Amino acid sequence: MTAAPGFTLRALHTEDWPDVAEMQAQPGFRWGTLRPPYESRDAVRKWLEDRSPGDLYIAAEAEGQVVGLTDLTCGRGRRRHAAGIGMGVHDGWQGQGIGTALMAALIDAADNWLDLKRLELTVWADNAPALALYRKSGFVEEGRLRAYGYRDGAYADVLAMARLRGLPG
Repeated sequence: MTAAPGFTLRALHTEDWPDVAEMQAQPGFRWGTLRPPYESRDAVRKWLEDRSPGDLYIAAEAEGQVVGLTDLTCGRGRRRHAAGIGMGVHDGWQGQGIGTALMAALIDAADNWLDLKRLELTVWADNAPALALYRKSGFVEEGRLRAYGYRDGAYADVLAMARLRGLPG
């Protein structure tokens, strides 16, 4: 467990599903993802139950509740040097350093425990807070995917970003 001001980082557990379902139902959290509105709590529980044991899931906990999470989905075979990242923070806890702490913990695990060389993600092109966090964490834009997803009644672009460690780039 890692302590930070007002919250603690720890492994995400299957039993956390009620907090995760509540967090993912928040409009701001959902806006930053591809999740549809009104996702069932059963779907969230199943997602947590079906996680791959080779992937990494970190939760931020405050006041006894999960208020942020990040996951590292590790590549297999010839992509085992790479991993995809997902991340989100509860609407009521944004702007308090949780995303920064989650990203730092994820990068530490990727670099110092899993020897990953490439971390990759997609982010809505208009998600300024997420873009600032990712850039601050060493991610660079690799491309723009036009009309990637449908959100708020219109198609929206995402940016493909990556952080390379020890590779030409």
